[in-house]
Amino acid sequence: MPRIRLRTQILLLQVVIIIISLTVGFGIVLHRVATDTRTEYGYRAKAIAETVASDTEVRAGAAGQSAARRAGRPAAQQELAAAPLQRQALAITERTHVLFVVIADDAGYRIAHPEPSHLGAPLSTDPSATLAGEVEVSQQRGTLGESVRAKAPVLGDDGIVVGLVSVGIATETVDEAARRALLLLVGLAALALAIGVLGSGLLARRWRRLTLGLEPEEMAELIREQNAVLYSGSEGVIAIDAEGVTRVINDRARELLGVTAEAGTPLADLGLTDRVAGVVETPTEVPVAAAVNERVVLVASRRVIRGDTDLGTVLTAVDRTDVEALTRELDSVQAMSAALRAQRHESANRIHVVAGLLRDGRTDEALAYLDEIAGRAGVLPVSGLDRLDEPHLRAFVSAKAARARERGVVLRVGADTALVGVLAHPVDTTTLVGNLLDNAIDAAGDGPAPREVELDVLRDGDDLAIIVVDSGPGFAVDDPFAEGVSTRADPTVPGGRGLGLVIARQVARGHGGEVTVVARGDDGEPTTVMATLPRGVCDDA
Repeated sequence: MPRIRLRTQILLLQVVIIIISLTVGFGIVLHRVATDTRTEYGYRAKAIAETVASDTEVRAGAAGQSAARRAGRPAAQQELAAAPLQRQALAITERTHVLFVVIADDAGYRIAHPEPSHLGAPLSTDPSATLAGEVEVSQQRGTLGESVRAKAPVLGDDGIVVGLVSVGIATETVDEAARRALLLLVGLAALALAIGVLGSGLLARRWRRLTLGLEPEEMAELIREQNAVLYSGSEGVIAIDAEGVTRVINDRARELLGVTAEAGTPLADLGLTDRVAGVVETPTEVPVAAAVNERVVLVASRRVIRGDTDLGTVLTAVDRTDVEALTRELDSVQAMSAALRAQRHESANRIHVVAGLLRDGRTDEALAYLDEIAGRAGVLPVSGLDRLDEPHLRAFVSAKAARARERGVVLRVGADTALVGVLAHPVDTTTLVGNLLDNAIDAAGDGPAPREVELDVLRDGDDLAIIVVDSGPGFAVDDPFAEGVSTRADPTVPGGRGLGLVIARQVARGHGGEVTVVARGDDGEPTTVMATLPRGVCDDA
């Protein structure tokens, strides 16, 4: 026997629930409609009876007939039939469409009745409660048939009961009204059933669309596979549906992209940086580098489409921080290697000079040359480097000077530099200085001669101020701190360039400092960038 699909089971279950609910509810309503209809017509009869009983002519007529009966001179049937009270009762009966309007005296004898032959005869039902001053509503059978009737006392001028008015509405009229109400309810119930079935069908259709036609066991398997993929890998993954609402965020994505919001948050409220959000809005499978907090990540995104259905976008993020750090270390090693090569060439040249002088027998000249070399042994390869009395920066700037020479750029330490002490954060500080110097050296190398870069490091108490000036052409972009914006293309860098100043600013801000562009290099002025690092230096231990 073929297995019934889940959406079909849900549809059948909903239809059964709707039918049972309507059946039970209709039974309750059926009972209430009959009861409420009788009560409503009873109130209607009561209102007519009380209105008639309060009429002046009815009160006077009932008082007169009651007095005549007490005096032993009751009116004859023909006299009652011709009395104004009879005509008034018949007129009210016709006008209100009730079964009867009967008026009786204080002894319970009819003085007005739809059937003249019943005039002067006693009432067919007990009038004692009404003649005692109470208004009575009940369903009784009388000479005119079964009816819902109300009896109201007629009071004389002195407040004493002088008669009663009985108004009856045929039970057939009440039942007909109840049937009309029930037919209306049956129609409403049928309409509710049709709407319920239609709604259940639409819900089943929507269920199929939302689940992509998958059965529960298939969805369970997908969830297991999803958890295995999302939470066991090193990539950060964020899934956004077609409406821009985040549906999946794995722990790695929270760590790399600094996301704290829960799944179900709109993309605009997720807290992504502008660069990462731009990758989501414009999907690209080529990794794009972005700076997030203190990390450099590679982000990419792609649209997910199944059939003709757009399921949304998947964003992936990979940490490039370690690669960036290794790149910086490699740059330092290459710079030191270049410095050593330069020193080796310089030493070889000096040895060749000494060897040549000795072969020619010019011993005195050779000694003088050696004395000159020995006297210049303390000359530093970077102008002003002796002003940096800090071991980390001193060695780092020496290495950067070798890289600058390869680009044909002169790197010097400014005359205002006077740094004594030890860096409080050597790794972050050299990363900051390295990014600023790399940008300045590249800019100066692309500019006209003389190609120069000047570094000034100032100490104010425990705070550091780092100023880098270059002779390059200046910034060609409006916002030098925009991620991924660079005038230099380098296909060897994953995600592209354009992160140097961004990383420098993030490092500075991580310690409460800032990186600002003091001069953009317009109108021939030098380009100047300044960074501040609070509590960036301390005295020697």
